[in-house]
Formats: sequence, structure tokens, C-alpha cells
Amino acid sequence: MDISDKSGKWMAIVNVYAASKKAGAYWAEAEKLLERYGVDFDSLSTGNGHNAMTLSLMACRDGYRKFIAAGGDGTIHDVLGGIGQYVSSGEADLTFSDFTIAVIPVGSGNDWIRTAGVPRDMAKAAALIGNGSVRKQDVVRVTAMGASFGDESANVSYMANVAGVGLDARVCDIVNRKKEQGFRGRKLYVGALLRCVMNRVPSKVRVICDGEEVFCGDYLSIAFGTGKYSGGGMRQTPSAIPDDGLLDMTIIPDLPLMRIVSQAYRLFTGSFLSVRELVVARCRQVTVLPCGRVDGECVEVDGEVIGNAPVTLEVMEDQINVVRP
Repeated sequence: MDISDKSGKWMAIVNVYAASKKAGAYWAEAEKLLERYGVDFDSLSTGNGHNAMTLSLMACRDGYRKFIAAGGDGTIHDVLGGIGQYVSSGEADLTFSDFTIAVIPVGSGNDWIRTAGVPRDMAKAAALIGNGSVRKQDVVRVTAMGASFGDESANVSYMANVAGVGLDARVCDIVNRKKEQGFRGRKLYVGALLRCVMNRVPSKVRVICDGEEVFCGDYLSIAFGTGKYSGGGMRQTPSAIPDDGLLDMTIIPDLPLMRIVSQAYRLFTGSFLSVRELVVARCRQVTVLPCGRVDGECVEVDGEVIGNAPVTLEVMEDQINVVRP
């Protein structure tokens, strides 16, 4: 099979570590479902030194242009990351619009599919892939520069859903470490959020959106989204639209502890933006610059901590294809 033959065939990237390492067993069922719905696919599984991002990059180089992420939000992020590395490398004259991502949701974190409307049920998700329902979605390039502001060695990632700086990223760091210990569920996120709020250490930043300063001062957390959900159902960017070419941003300034606690429930009800102290913006590019120190708070993208601020997020010109209703 040459590269041109592979471009029309799906490559399933199976994260065997997803769902408390149960994803491999779930995938056996998913394979049968995909075959039932006439999906022509090959598959690669993580392990032996290869994560989902590495496997996706390898598959791009082998000629695959259609990917099934079998896992949770982290797997979707890694598959997009592998595609992003290939597109940005210039190895071929391709853009994100030449690629398609579908999802078989077998992970513990499934926030992306909530916005996309992809069924949690594997049979329905497989049927959706078989039906070929494809829509466009924005891709956001995230550059966490840390102490290397303007340096080519900065960490680059590609966002499919939600990113954050400050408290949001610290919560993700705690949750990821707990997941490695086998913990799961919404209570995990809520517990980490409360822990970070109780021990909060505000930092001062400048935030520049499309060349205009929209915030300068002490903050607790900043969330950026093309999707509405993160952290097991929290809605920090509840008005985000995945394909509008814009990035939604919500800044939580330094607030009194009781004010934070009294309004935290709104993260799960969709009414978060009604908190009057929040700073909300929508733009194509945003930069967060820490004040008074060389590098700032940690940065997370789709639940993965990638580095530290300063950080720039930019909506790419080209959109990727995603399988969704």
C-alpha cells in the first residue's frame, strides 16, 4: 500500500493507558463495531516508548490523513499534536484542513465530546464515523515560552478544547498525578480545585488580546477555550464556539476567598460568566505576560501541563475536520 492509498484509510490511535488502563479491552469491542459500520482502518497502540502523539506523527509520515482517537481528552490532544508537528514541519505541502479526527470515547475524561456532541456510547460513536458526518473545528497553537521568551526552543502545543494558566493549570497538575495513582471522577477535579483555591497565591500579569491590553493585575486563573467543557464538566468558557475562528478567554482576578467559594458552583451550571468580577474576551491571538518575574505560572493545554508563561495562543488560519453530528 502506497501513501496515496493510505490517505483514504483511517488510522486508529489506541491509548491503552486510558480509562485506568481498561481502554485496550474496550478497543476490542470498538474494532468489531467499526467493522460493522464499514469503517476501513488500521490501528496502532501506545506503549513500547510510543505515546499517541508520536504514533500520530509516524502515521502522518506514512501517508494517513484520517485518525480515530481511541481514548479520552488526552488522546485527542496527542493525536492533534502529532498532526500539528507534521504540518508545521513542512515535510509535505499540507494544512490542518487535509486531516480528519474522529473519536471513540474510551477514556475517563471526555470533555471534548460534550461540546462536539459525539455520543459517549461506543456503538453510536462508531456509527457516526461510518456515516461520515464531518464538520470543521478551529485549531489553536499554544507557545509556552517560560524563561525563553522569543526563543525557538519554547514549548509548542496544539489545543483542541481548553487551556489554562495559573490555578487552572495547577488543578490539572494535581489531577494528573492523582490519575496516575488510579483515582477518577468529577470529585477528583472538585477536590483539586478546592485545594488550590484554599492555598491560592495570586500572581500579576498583563494580558494582550489582538494587540490590545485587556487586563493588568493580580489574577487567580485564566482559561482559554474553543470548547465549553473541561475538568470533568466545568464550564470556564461556556460561550465558546468550536468553529468561529475565535478564542474565548475568562480571567478570574484575585478575589476574596468567600467570594470564590460562593460562586464556584457556577462552573458546573453554565452561569459562570454572570460573576461580575470576571474579565471576558474573544480574540484570535492572546499573550499572557507575567510581571515582576522571569517566568510565570504553569500552562496546561487540554489537561496536559506543557510549560510556563509567558504564553501565546493563536487560532490557526486552517481548520481541521472532525467527525461530529
